[in-house]
Amino acid sequence: MKQPVGFWKRLGAAILDVLIVSLPISLLGILLFNWDFDNTYSRNIYVLYQLIVPIVWSGYVVGKRIVGIRIVKKDGSNVGILAMFLRTIIGGLVYALTLGIGAIVSAFMVGLREDRRAIHDFIAGTYVTEALPNEMD
Repeated sequence: MKQPVGFWKRLGAAILDVLIVSLPISLLGILLFNWDFDNTYSRNIYVLYQLIVPIVWSGYVVGKRIVGIRIVKKDGSNVGILAMFLRTIIGGLVYALTLGIGAIVSAFMVGLREDRRAIHDFIAGTYVTEALPNEMD
C-alpha cells in the first residue's frame, strides 16, 4: 500500500465534507422543502454523494480532494460500485449496529495500524492514500 493516510487528515477531510456538502444540503432542504435539519432525505443524499462521487472522481470526494487524499482499492486501482457500496453502506451498518463502538475502534485502527485501514476499509478492500492517480502505477 502506497502512502496510507492517518487519522488527522482523514478527520479533516470528513469535517470539510460536512461543512461544504452536508450542511448546504440540509440548509437547502430546510429553505426549499421545509425539511427538518436532521432529515432522512438530506442524509440519503449525502450517502449517495459518498457512494457515487469517489467512483467518478478517482476516489475523491470534496473534503478528501481539498486535503489531498483519496480512496483506492488495496491494489491501488480506482474504486468501483461494489467497493463503495461495501465501504459506505455495509460499513455504515456495522457502525450503526455497534452503536458507534465500531467507529471508535476504526479511529484507533487508523491512528495505530501501519496500513491505516479502518473497519470499513477491510470490509471493502480499500484504503486511503495521498498518492495521486498517476502515481499508483
